[in-house]
Amino acid sequence: MSMSAGWYLRRLSRMGPREAAGRAADAVRRRRWRSRLPERPPVTGVRFTAVLPEGALAAVDPDAVKRLVAEADRLTAGRAEFFGVVRDDMTDPDWQSDPKTGRRAPLDHAFDVPYRDEETVGDIKQIWEPSRHQYLTVLAAAYALTGNDRYAERAAAHLRSWWEANPPLRGAHWVSGIELGIRLLSWVWIRRLLDGWAGAPALFEKNPVALDQIWHHQRWLAAFPSRGSSANNHAVAEAAGQLAASCAFGWFPYSPRWRAEALRDLDRHLRANTFLSGINRELASEYHGLVLELGLAALAEADAAGVAVPATTRLVLLRMTDALAAVVDDRLRPPRQGDADDGHGLVLDGPDTDRWGSLLATGEAVFGRLDWWPEVPGADVRTPLLASLTEPYGEGVARPGSRPAHFADAGLTVLRGPGGIWCRCDGGPHGFLSIAAHAHADALSVEVRHDGVDVLADPGTYCYHGQPEWRSYFRSTLGHNTLEAGGRDQSVSGGPFLWTRHAATRVLKVDADGETARWCAEHDGYRPLLHRRQVELAHERREVRVVDTVSGDRREVRLAFHLGPDITAELEGSRARLTWTRDGEDRSAVLDLPAGLTWRAHRRESTPPLGWYSPGFGRKVPSTTLVGSGSVDKTAEFTTVLGFDG
Repeated sequence: MSMSAGWYLRRLSRMGPREAAGRAADAVRRRRWRSRLPERPPVTGVRFTAVLPEGALAAVDPDAVKRLVAEADRLTAGRAEFFGVVRDDMTDPDWQSDPKTGRRAPLDHAFDVPYRDEETVGDIKQIWEPSRHQYLTVLAAAYALTGNDRYAERAAAHLRSWWEANPPLRGAHWVSGIELGIRLLSWVWIRRLLDGWAGAPALFEKNPVALDQIWHHQRWLAAFPSRGSSANNHAVAEAAGQLAASCAFGWFPYSPRWRAEALRDLDRHLRANTFLSGINRELASEYHGLVLELGLAALAEADAAGVAVPATTRLVLLRMTDALAAVVDDRLRPPRQGDADDGHGLVLDGPDTDRWGSLLATGEAVFGRLDWWPEVPGADVRTPLLASLTEPYGEGVARPGSRPAHFADAGLTVLRGPGGIWCRCDGGPHGFLSIAAHAHADALSVEVRHDGVDVLADPGTYCYHGQPEWRSYFRSTLGHNTLEAGGRDQSVSGGPFLWTRHAATRVLKVDADGETARWCAEHDGYRPLLHRRQVELAHERREVRVVDTVSGDRREVRLAFHLGPDITAELEGSRARLTWTRDGEDRSAVLDLPAGLTWRAHRRESTPPLGWYSPGFGRKVPSTTLVGSGSVDKTAEFTTVLGFDG
């Protein structure tokens, strides 16, 4: 998906003068960097000292080790999966190849690689993901926990292969700072986990190629930070990787300076990216998880190195952890809000380990759990290892005495009912910063789950680059459980990661206590038409009632309700009978839809897309979407009632 001149103009319009000046300076610096690649300053007598404390490995649960080793064996056999694409070529991977399209990214100067153009490069996410080297941290962890040299040897061979195939500033892997930051964090943990292996020093600190790579990664991050309207999760990843590397690989003349700058930037960006309530400002749950993982990993490196960390850094991470504990459903799943690309900060476990349970377990180990936190079943590898490096924090800090239901600054409300009924209501800002890169046009949307099963579902994200019609659909208003007016989105898109006009949403009422919980909000995305929605969750009736009111203009409207992929629907007129199975038990509900609209069920449609659910990045499965169409003349009210049986 190459960008037109119009896109660049729209992008420029969302920048302030300071950001524009900074980007102009970056452009001048890039031109200078083209002319000459500087040599790394010489270093002598370097040693790696950022090792795990005694007993850390012994604290890992045997079941977690078993899951990890099973994944390490698959990786050693050359099998891996990235974004739904299964690869069996990971014995000796081609680092520039996209297996999905068959294209290879050019090994041009990094600043010349058109990474957004799938016709030239392929799917850049498929190319970038293996080169985050998080599958190598899994192999290294398997070595550390079993002592089996074959895991270490495979990790070492792949690192040497990558370093040879990706010299500094050549190719797609030197384009984006988030990739460099996460890769540095992976390298720190690979070296740490391989510490008992005889070949580790020759692979890292005694290897001039490794030293060159580490130095050039850090030099790049120091020179080209994400700034202004792009200072979202990318900026956190860059600072976290830089801090980790400058603590664990602090072997260069600039290391103290890089460390101080990274520590300052991490604190600044964590605070800027997080509401005071602890919710990530991008209002995208997956990025909440990514930023929290990155922050915890960076904190561990600083603590292990004896570097003083600002109290605000720890406080933000504690608040993020408490917020996560507050919003997850009974199966520890957070909202499916905003973009999600399955990005992780640090991976030390097999794919069967629950990400959110792992994060809460780490939060419990570092900050201490509160009485209202959900229980976390099972165990993971990452928690005891991270906790062994991190100073405990939380004693004497003010924290919620009961489980919060409403996060006013984020406009996020979770209503809960008996039998595991969970309802998320969206009344928050459109997104973060002027471009709101990872936002969806989902104002006033709802998600409803029953015992962790998506009933009224947020369809997800599916893709970023290369398939513009699918990118547009999954972030559209019609692609969410809310009302579309006039055939357009509530907010105006200027590109796949750019919104040029943001709908403003206002929460009018929240009452999460009592036998009937209530929430009401409105937005101005269709002005002069105003859309207001009220949601009631009646405990005794086990019923969710949604009342949509539109007023102020004549428009054609469409009201959409997306069902989860496990839900079977039988639509008759304006009533849908919903059935599904959970843990071998048949469940059911009735969805009474507004009779004033004409209702149709859509499933697996592609022109245009409708009736899909994305369980993860790069994957989509058929689901049922119920769409009611009609017109309003000045004012109208539509009532929808979801009643659970039993």
